[in-house]
Amino acid sequence: MESFLIRLLQFMLSISLLVLLHEGGHFFFSKLFGVRVEKFYLFFDVTIGKWKGSIFKFKPKFGDTEYGMGWLPLGGYCKISGMIDESFDTDQMSKPAEAWEFRSKPAWQRLLIMIGGVTVNFFLALFIYSMVMFTWGEDFIQMKDMNLGMKFNKEAKALGFQDHDILIGTDIREFKEFNVDVFRDLSEAHRVDLLRNGKKMSIELPGDINLLSMLKTSPVFVRPFLPAEVDTVLPNGPAAKAGIVKGDKFIAINNKKIDSSNELDEQLGRLDDQMESVTTHRDSLKLRTISLVVAKAQSSKLDTLNMVLTPDLKFEIGWKSFADMYKVTHVDYGFWESFPVGTSYGWNVLKGYVSDMKYVFTADGAKSIGGFGAIGSLFPAQWDWHQFWLMTAFLSIILAFMNILPIPALDGGHVLFLLYEMITRRKPSENFMIKAEYIGITILFILLIIANLNDVLRWLGFM
Repeated sequence: MESFLIRLLQFMLSISLLVLLHEGGHFFFSKLFGVRVEKFYLFFDVTIGKWKGSIFKFKPKFGDTEYGMGWLPLGGYCKISGMIDESFDTDQMSKPAEAWEFRSKPAWQRLLIMIGGVTVNFFLALFIYSMVMFTWGEDFIQMKDMNLGMKFNKEAKALGFQDHDILIGTDIREFKEFNVDVFRDLSEAHRVDLLRNGKKMSIELPGDINLLSMLKTSPVFVRPFLPAEVDTVLPNGPAAKAGIVKGDKFIAINNKKIDSSNELDEQLGRLDDQMESVTTHRDSLKLRTISLVVAKAQSSKLDTLNMVLTPDLKFEIGWKSFADMYKVTHVDYGFWESFPVGTSYGWNVLKGYVSDMKYVFTADGAKSIGGFGAIGSLFPAQWDWHQFWLMTAFLSIILAFMNILPIPALDGGHVLFLLYEMITRRKPSENFMIKAEYIGITILFILLIIANLNDVLRWLGFM
């Protein structure tokens, strides 16, 4: 429960900050061009009966804008006079246009008002990444330093990869560290360079491997090779009761040889599949009772142990981590140095996100869409400012990109119609804009329902 609350607080703080600054971008350009802003709200003040839905609100004595917070935490809004938006204020639009209204301003000014939010979000992300680099620097393990190489699944081996290959790079770029960019590059590359038994060689790739398949296949296409070497043992757990200590290495489970914790995870995955058909405690106990061959830390002598795993198939041990096995490279950046590094990092995140969007329109891609629960789970279970700011920057980029999509009701939809007006010198009718807004709102609600329904189905175990 504590970890849930910590994630929730981080998520709410991050989203609130991003929404305020996004709407602040619209607000700034509106005021710059003399357009009246009627309301500036964090969250939505949805009216229910006589209740207007505001948690609090205030309006400066000599100001035109009401500031407040609504009860529905699904974003926020900046109500601009003379603009067709999600408020559907048709009464105002039926009156003669005033000089201080959005519709009275030149198209180029209205365009800047509409892109103000995404502009703020994009540059905010680059600024946050830069400040993260300045404050914490970078810690990563270089691919070339992973001297045990990688572990590959059968699809990768069919292309010519072998376990323990050390990946260097592709015809796209050299690998820096193991992250999702490695999968993206391998999916699009026509050549991958690697070290095998100390010799440099290359493998030809098709250039169109499905990225989702690489990531969703179990086991995944490629992952770092991790020896099945015990680092920590929880007291009174199955491993501790069987006499396993730090430094022991697992050699086989149920008479199946394993050479890494990767393969051990695969074997446990098969046991988990079998557990789904178990109906009695006796059958569960029988399945959870395993035979394990272990190379003891003190003598390297092989011992055969029998133990009963926990109901969720855990040994209650911790494995040796990357940081224990490989040299961690740390890079510090000065204040001015951090900006080009942070900008490059943020731009790479945006390119990767845009590149992955093509998978959203596939069946597997639609299932991978996540709602508020999926986003919230990306925050760490313990409060960590470093991870908080990295996630906030990532969400800022997503918010900027999603809002610029040419969907009515989003900023991008308004931008599309404004560009049409600037090119053709013809303004779409107000009746058309209202209908487009209704269509856009409907599309957004459908996407919102699908995303959060996916979260529920994952939680229930159906996806």
